[in-house]
Formats: sequence, C-alpha cells, structure tokens
Amino acid sequence: MAQDHQISKAKACKIVGFSPSAFYKSTVDLAAKDAPVIDVLNEIIAKRARWGFWKCFHRLRSDGHVWNHKRVHRVYCKMKLNLQRRTKKRVITRERHPFEASLKLNHVWALDFMRDTLYDGRPFRTLNVIDEGNREALRIECGSSIPAARLVRTMAQLIEVYGKPYAIRLDNGPEMTSEKFIEWAKEQGIVLMFIQPGKPNQNAFVERFNRSFRDEVLNANLFNSVDQAQEAADDWIQDYNEFRPHESLGDVAPMEFMPRKFVKEISSFKLST
Repeated sequence: MAQDHQISKAKACKIVGFSPSAFYKSTVDLAAKDAPVIDVLNEIIAKRARWGFWKCFHRLRSDGHVWNHKRVHRVYCKMKLNLQRRTKKRVITRERHPFEASLKLNHVWALDFMRDTLYDGRPFRTLNVIDEGNREALRIECGSSIPAARLVRTMAQLIEVYGKPYAIRLDNGPEMTSEKFIEWAKEQGIVLMFIQPGKPNQNAFVERFNRSFRDEVLNANLFNSVDQAQEAADDWIQDYNEFRPHESLGDVAPMEFMPRKFVKEISSFKLST
C-alpha cells in the first residue's frame, strides 16, 4: 500500500489496523531462544520429577545460569511442569449425634436429596423425608430444582399434616445449611441433627430408604417429565407405607408396625413442580 499509493508506512499501518512496532520488529522464535532453558529444566526434572519451580530455579542458579525467575517460570509453565498445590480441604466440624432408633412417632425425621435424569437427559432432584419412629415415608418431593425456599415450604406443609417433630436428622448439603432453613427450624423450635461430613451411615435409615426408592422406582422406569416421576413416587409411597414388608420392623409395613391415629387430609398437600 505504501508503494502503490505513495503514502508513509505509518499511515498505511494505521489504515489496515496494523501496529507499526509489529511491522518493524522482527519475529522472535521463542522455541529457539528458550532452548537452553528447556534443556536445563529437562535435565533437572529427568532425575527429580517431584521438584517444584523454586527448587529447580535455585538449582539452576547454583549451576551458574543467570536467567531471571520470570523467564524461567514462563518456560517452566509452558512445559507444563508446574505441580498442583496441595491444599487442605475445608471440612465442617459437626458434633456426632448417637444414632438410635426412635421409639415414637414425630421424634426424629430424616431427610435427604437424590438426583436422577429424565429420558431426554434433563436432571431432576427428589427430597425424601421419613419418620425414623416407624420408617414411614412422609414425602418424596420431585422437582427440577429444590432450593432452600422450597425445602422450607415442603417441611412446613409436612408439619401441618403430621405435626411437628422434635428433631430432623440431615446432612450438610447447601439447602440444609442455608440461613433460610436454619432460621425456620429455630423459629419452629426443631433441633437440627447434622451428621458428620463423610459419614452417611449416621443417617442410615433414609440412606436405606433411598436405595429402595432408586431400585424400585428410579431405575425401573423412564420418565418424560417431572410430573410423571412425582406421580410414580406418590404411588410408591402408598405401597411402601401400607403393603411393603419391612425386615427391620418384623416383616410388616410401617403403618402396620406403628400406625398414626390422627393425620390431616393430604389431598391438598401436593406441591406444583
């Protein structure tokens, strides 16, 4: 352009949007320029594969090389030699609550979340709530999303139907540890019995319930919508509570083992998904 139109190189660079410094500056072959650094690093790492950057750099300096740490670190990272930093995982400390079977209804409820997918691959979740007194399934709430607000709403409606429990046994999921749910439990005067992280056996009753639900419903059916999953869960709850023998209860159903005398009408309890 500068030759054809008789204009300066700076003006031609401005027209085509090209940096004048890039035009005048020759291209640098970094691979060839950094070849000595690469060779030295390869020699060190060949014998000491677990050395980090600073150990390699100080050894390199001790051997008489004068490259600064910025250049060496750039080459070190480009060679993908940087090691992953080991950090301690933050673990929530929880007081261990003795796992004892309740001998009466509405003493301890247990809840947990499960995850599955619809036929088209969309994920959905279930909130499972049982009474540890007779292992009765109180609710399986299905939804594409069950945030803390919906958890609170579901638990509040369960209390309207079955009455208030003394305590709820649960894990450390974000919904259960949310400020909204903890404040609701405090207002209701309900004790939250958080299990210790990584100890699902401390919530064994609901974990065993989850296994039955997955084997007999989630793994046995293909659902096209969350409504279909909710309908199947509602039907299975009735069968589980009234007809399905429970080995730990003497091979009788939960409602036969310890029936509830007073329960409010549940027909209006279902929540929209």
